[in-house]
Amino acid sequence: MPSEKVLSAKKARVQELVELIKNSQAGVLVDYKGITVEEDTKLRKELREAGINYFVEKNTILRFALKEAGYESMCDVLEGTTAIAISNDDQTAPARILGKFSEDCKGEKFFLKNGYIGEEVYDEAGVKALSKIPSRDVLLAQLVGSLQGPLTKLAATLQAVVDKQNDAA
Repeated sequence: MPSEKVLSAKKARVQELVELIKNSQAGVLVDYKGITVEEDTKLRKELREAGINYFVEKNTILRFALKEAGYESMCDVLEGTTAIAISNDDQTAPARILGKFSEDCKGEKFFLKNGYIGEEVYDEAGVKALSKIPSRDVLLAQLVGSLQGPLTKLAATLQAVVDKQNDAA
């Protein structure tokens, strides 16, 4: 039986995780068993640069936190080694970075378990699909590019009409 001090520390950690999860935009659970220290360091650096909070947590603590945060359906994958990546800003960044890392490992030692965006929970296949979505900035740039082409052509056509009228006058 754990002492009262240990139990209260665990309850405090659960509450801390609940707040992190509830205040986040997205999160992904992974099985990291088998990656080297060098690979882990590189991954953590990339996640940190993207503003993603990534850490290893005990499955029992995560289970309590996920249930309390309203993500009980994510608890069925909490076996083995588990790490969680949480983003407060970019909804697809955790899936994108961890999905790419998983592909680089060729599915041999680093596995996506599941994840969430907002209140929507995604299984492994869903997280893999999310990992293919470009970042918000890239999507906005693509939108601006697709709008800019026709507007540029319209402006050139209108300018040609004006020039033609000036030449005729």
